[in-house]
Amino acid sequence: MKTTVGFHEGELAVQHQAGVLYDASRLEGMLRPPLLDGGAAKFLAQREFAVITARDNEGRLWTSPLHGPAGFLDATGTTLTVHAAPPPGDPLHLMPADQPAGLIVIEFAIRRRFRVNGTLTVSTAESLELTADQAYGNCPQYIHPRPLPPATAHPRTQVADGLLGRELIERSDTFFLGTTHAERGADSSHKGGTVHLDGDELWWADQPGNNMFNSLGNLAIDPAASLLFVDFATGASLHLSGTATIDWDAPTETGRAVRFTPNRSVLTAGGS
Repeated sequence: MKTTVGFHEGELAVQHQAGVLYDASRLEGMLRPPLLDGGAAKFLAQREFAVITARDNEGRLWTSPLHGPAGFLDATGTTLTVHAAPPPGDPLHLMPADQPAGLIVIEFAIRRRFRVNGTLTVSTAESLELTADQAYGNCPQYIHPRPLPPATAHPRTQVADGLLGRELIERSDTFFLGTTHAERGADSSHKGGTVHLDGDELWWADQPGNNMFNSLGNLAIDPAASLLFVDFATGASLHLSGTATIDWDAPTETGRAVRFTPNRSVLTAGGS
């Protein structure tokens, strides 16, 4: 994966169409090559929940949760070691190494999140290792305080080419979006708000944010996308892999929405 400082062409195109090129340019320094030391390492070491986006052995893009006790995220220099991995039944169980991956670490109680994007250099049933190309914090917008979801080590799994988990989607007020770019790699982002169902298509309003447009910038170049919905009471998770497009004429506050078409669904529930 090529490492380049600054926004890529998709991000710049979306920023231009949204009229925020100047505002976004003031944040471009956040994309400089990272060092996961100091405050970043301390924050990561205290967390117990993260979400990763990568591809399975068939090349499908998925987004999956990662759970562990404090200390399971161990950062040194540009290397993040994750002392956990998606369990059997998860679509990213035993995902291949040497591929782009994007990870977001979130703590709902204190409304903080931190992104790490780079190359997945190690992938086993027990651990992952990510060499970071980008690492930066995000604002607390749309993070609602809530307990972390419980882990499901041996989940019961349903797989379908159609859409599963409609009830979980309808009652969710937060979710995770995975996107990718050929040179910059994969990205995981946290989204707040309602997701609407229109037949088997999902859509949601693109809410005002930091104007960097990492996710929408990726989608402007590559429509591959993945969604993760989590039941915070039971630990059940709904994984969707498919494609997404940007609607620039949506009846929303920003005039933007994202429309997602699932190609494969994996619903996991129960187990311990």
